[in-house]
Amino acid sequence: MAVHERTMGSDLSTRDRLLKAARELFFQKGYASTSIADILQAAEANSGSLYHFFPTKQDLLLAVLEGYRTGIGRMLLEPAWRGVEDPIERVFALLARYRMLLERSECAYGCPIGSLALEIHEPDPVVRELLAANFDEWTSAIERCLVDAGDRLPRDVDRRGLAIFALTTMEGGVMQARTHRSLAPYDAAVRHLKAYFRMLEAAAATREEAA
Repeated sequence: MAVHERTMGSDLSTRDRLLKAARELFFQKGYASTSIADILQAAEANSGSLYHFFPTKQDLLLAVLEGYRTGIGRMLLEPAWRGVEDPIERVFALLARYRMLLERSECAYGCPIGSLALEIHEPDPVVRELLAANFDEWTSAIERCLVDAGDRLPRDVDRRGLAIFALTTMEGGVMQARTHRSLAPYDAAVRHLKAYFRMLEAAAATREEAA
């Protein structure tokens, strides 16, 4: 779900350089295929520095995941929602940002959290918990939008469940767009989600009129 940062920057601390290098390489190559040597070379750091900050490769992964979790507002939500005040439109503005990333990359873009979750089939509990926390942060942001929508949606609609549905639409759409190297699957998924939202809004309006 997170938007990947690609710049390294020469003014970063050694720890930050290691994190940026790991984030970039995990995104490009995958966690398993990224070696410690790859990270050291990309970060222009020595092994002593790496093991001082991150005793194991998993510790580095955990720091990357925590960075994604705490940075979701700055890296993802704020850019997507700039100038968008309507809470329901914010849901689709966020999905539009993923579409932009897909288009710019010729459908090679993949959600970093989704990719790691698929790659690491049986993660240690602490890794799994942080992966889940990242999904929960995304879901909670959408849930807040749906709560803010108020009576535009039926009162009995499960806002949390609908937010999970939006996340599933995004992740599945990105995966299929990457596979087919086409925006068509992503656009179809979002189009049907949008139609469902319109049905919910129409149902809420009808109930309001009846009341």
